[in-house]
Formats: sequence, structure tokens, C-alpha cells
Amino acid sequence: MPNLAIPAAEALERLVEGNHRFLRGEARNAAFCPETLAKLADGQRPFATILGCSDSRVAPEIVFDSGLGELFIIRVAGNIVSPEIMGSFQYAAMHLQTALFVVLGHEGCGAVHAALDQIHHGSDPPSGVATLLRGITPGLANLRRGADPDAEMRDAVEANVRWSMHQIHETPEAQARAREGAMKLVGAVYEIATGRVRWLE
Repeated sequence: MPNLAIPAAEALERLVEGNHRFLRGEARNAAFCPETLAKLADGQRPFATILGCSDSRVAPEIVFDSGLGELFIIRVAGNIVSPEIMGSFQYAAMHLQTALFVVLGHEGCGAVHAALDQIHHGSDPPSGVATLLRGITPGLANLRRGADPDAEMRDAVEANVRWSMHQIHETPEAQARAREGAMKLVGAVYEIATGRVRWLE
């Protein structure tokens, strides 16, 4: 089978342009097209893989103005990395051949807020939530203390995105693909109040 993967730079440009259309109110992804469904029945060829939060306000297909079959999306509260998430990333790399991988956090993330609450106040969440928070708290270890709550939350959301990226990047598979130039990993934060996606350096 020929490699039809879209290069990472082109995939990132498509995401940026899609978010711009979304911000301008010119989104094109809502149209129903039976022909598209018929083509997708034969298989998928997404141009990017996105790990995002489960928050109902952050839907990557809408935020990036992308249609059915264009994005391979993995969603979990706090955009954490777990063995299942890692397996999904590896599936996207091996079988779907996406070159661009994005970790998408968002302003005011409830899971990140809960992790901060546990750090500061020693809260005792239910066991399932505690497992989720264990995927977040290591990435918040170096946050500035004494910051005002809003600034700390903004820093924590970004730190959580970078922590997920770090875990993905440290896998042998990701490092091998990066050396081959077959993978680009980027982080971003969605601004709920404006709809803008802010790309991290």
C-alpha cells in the first residue's frame, strides 16, 4: 500500500487554517455528504492525531473545522497519557500513518483543577478520579508557588500538556519516528472564552 500520509507541516497548517475558519464563523464541516460516508466505509486516512480532554466544550472536529475521517481523536479527562492512550497513539502511527500528533489542553480544565486541589489541600477523590489525577500531578511538580490562582491554573494547564508530550516523546517508538522525520509532536491550549487555539513553543 502506498504511503499516503500527509507531512506533519502540511497537517499542522491545515489545523491552523481550520481554527481560523472556525474563529471567523466560516466553518465548513457541518454539511452532510453521503458520498463522503461511502468513501469512509472503505477506510480512514486522517491527517492528524489529537489527544484532547473529554470536556464537552472542546470538540477538535469543530475547533479545527475538520470533517469525518480527517482527524484521529483520542479524548480523556485531563488529556492524560495511560497505556491505552499510548496504544492508540502507536496504532495511529503504525496503521494510519499520521505524521502530526497534537496534545490539546484547554483553559479551566476541571481535571487539572482537581489535581491542583489535591496538591494544595490533600483532597481525597474517588478511586477512579484518583487514578486520573496520578496521570497529571507529576507534570505539576515544578509550578511556581505563590502565584495567584488564575495564573497558577494557566501555568498548570500548559504544564499538563507538556507532561503528556514528554511521556509520548520518551517512548522508543516516538523517538525512532522523530529521528526518521516521520513524526511531529506539538502542544496546544484551547481558549474556551475565545475559541482560539494557542500553539506552544
